[in-house]
Order: sequence, then C-alpha cells, then structure tokens
Amino acid sequence: MKTGILIYDSYADRCDIRFGLEEYYGGLHCGNTFEVLIEDRWIPSRIEKAEEWYLIGIKTKDIQGLQVRI
Repeated sequence: MKTGILIYDSYADRCDIRFGLEEYYGGLHCGNTFEVLIEDRWIPSRIEKAEEWYLIGIKTKDIQGLQVRI
C-alpha cells in the first residue's frame, strides 16, 4: 500500500492522491476505495461526488489534506 495526501485538482475537477513532490495517483473517480487516517486509525472509505467530493463514512466538511493509503 502507498500512503499519500488527498488533494483537489481544479484543472481536472477531481480529487487525487499526492505521494511525493511530483508523484500522484492520477485522479480519483467515484467509487474508488482507500483508507483514511482518522485519530490514529485507518478507516476504509470510498470517494463520491454530489455538489462536492466527499468520503463515505468520514464526517468532515473538507477532505483535502487527509492522509490516505491505497
């Protein structure tokens, strides 16, 4: 598994995972699954989009900056 930070790519209008300075996952799509680090626990989740991108089972208004592993 690789660990990175969830970011928003405004050019592609998608979320992505940044693994390093120039290494990215390549753009997430609705239904992609991964784990999110919340209070020192890895929680399984899935990304979806309505008006904004959100994570299933993760209660937060802003998903950018969350640590994820895929």
